[in-house]
Amino acid sequence: MTEKVDFTKTLDGYRAVRGRFTVVELPEMRYLMIDGHGDPNTSPAYTHAVQALYPVAYTLKFASRRELGRDYVVPPLEGLWWADDMEAFTAARDKLQWDWTMMLMVPEWIDDAMFHAAVDVVRAKGSTEQLDDVRIDILAEGLCVQTLHLGSYDDEADVLDAMHREFVPAQGLRLSGKHHEIYLSDPRKVAPDKLRTILRQPVIRTSA
Repeated sequence: MTEKVDFTKTLDGYRAVRGRFTVVELPEMRYLMIDGHGDPNTSPAYTHAVQALYPVAYTLKFASRRELGRDYVVPPLEGLWWADDMEAFTAARDKLQWDWTMMLMVPEWIDDAMFHAAVDVVRAKGSTEQLDDVRIDILAEGLCVQTLHLGSYDDEADVLDAMHREFVPAQGLRLSGKHHEIYLSDPRKVAPDKLRTILRQPVIRTSA
């Protein structure tokens, strides 16, 4: 039996400390992705999007173990979030204005052919709601600032404000790219005040 890889224990992108902002340089990573818009708490599209990602992710995991002899833990759900007016996200928290891309990371050895085969397997089982909207793509964030947030998603605003308005400028950086969240806890099983979420912001260095 091959050793099962847990990427949350081997990749720097899944490591963060509460109360500390860390600058990290991240490599290109490959994800299953699906796009949407609206309040994740009330939008059926959000629920359908997440439900479309997981069957493909687990089909790929089992195919990797069976065909390649390489097993791994399916990584946690992640999301890119943005709005035409980012105040709707960071301050006003107007969720109806939010755009999002929900994602599950897949290992670099998962190629396009394996992805398309996995989608076909899932489709054959009758799980087709938004399945055709799932894609596999590369995310290249590069230089980022991240921290660990403990608590409700709705309590992130103060942390993000400190990250964006204080830490990032003080490091000679500026925001670049979409706000990124990594959900280390399952909200169905964990109380809101115990949720662990990595908050990440891509940045670039300001010119000297």
